[in-house]
Amino acid sequence: MRIIDLSHTIESLPADIPQFLRVEVSYSDHAAGAAEMEAAFGVPTRLMRDGEGPSGERLSIGTHAATHVDAPWHYNSRIQGERAQTIDELPLEWFYGPGVVVDFTDRADGDAISAPELQEAIRRAGHELRAGDIVLVHTGRDAFYHEPDYMLRGCGVSAEATLWLFDQGVRVMGIDAWGWDAPLNQQAAAALEQNEAGIFWAAHQIDRPYSQIERMTNLGALPPTGFTVACFPLKIKGASAGLTRAVAILAQ
Repeated sequence: MRIIDLSHTIESLPADIPQFLRVEVSYSDHAAGAAEMEAAFGVPTRLMRDGEGPSGERLSIGTHAATHVDAPWHYNSRIQGERAQTIDELPLEWFYGPGVVVDFTDRADGDAISAPELQEAIRRAGHELRAGDIVLVHTGRDAFYHEPDYMLRGCGVSAEATLWLFDQGVRVMGIDAWGWDAPLNQQAAAALEQNEAGIFWAAHQIDRPYSQIERMTNLGALPPTGFTVACFPLKIKGASAGLTRAVAILAQ
């Protein structure tokens, strides 16, 4: 068995980025841990190996600020007339299943992948799509993860293509760009110019209960098909998303 990591490393990001994207990791070293143990339990450092106590970290991070899984609650408060599910309410079976990678690395930023284009890409991958499969869209924009304009890069998946996947029984779909939709600045400009609803954030708001894995990486290291994806989200009560250590499992 070989395991390929599909998740970005969680690390502190520059303080000048927007608050909802910010990640802060603070570290407590072994000396600080020894002092905490002495204060809490009265055990002097001389009784600890090498005079060291436990190291530790604290995170300040939004649920959408690294590789994560979206819940239907993220898209709307109601889906198909019912209260949308939060991340802790989704079935675990969704997040473990056969995977397929579709290659759209040749597409320009802002392009929207249509349903026929997605169907053809799955055919080219040699994959027979079934309910419960996890479809991963390879754009190559993970290369820009640390760039200031990362969120403005990438092709997106259209609402019609997302609906088609849902109708095939796909409940989890992922992408290695900032978001599943085309970049929001381009969608916003189109929505304002046309003064129409259903353009901005179109694929997210298709009124269907499904999950997206956003901000993935290493999709280019995968074969088109023949692997299993595991992407269990953190179980955060009432949350719109959960951070995930998404991986692909390949048989040797």
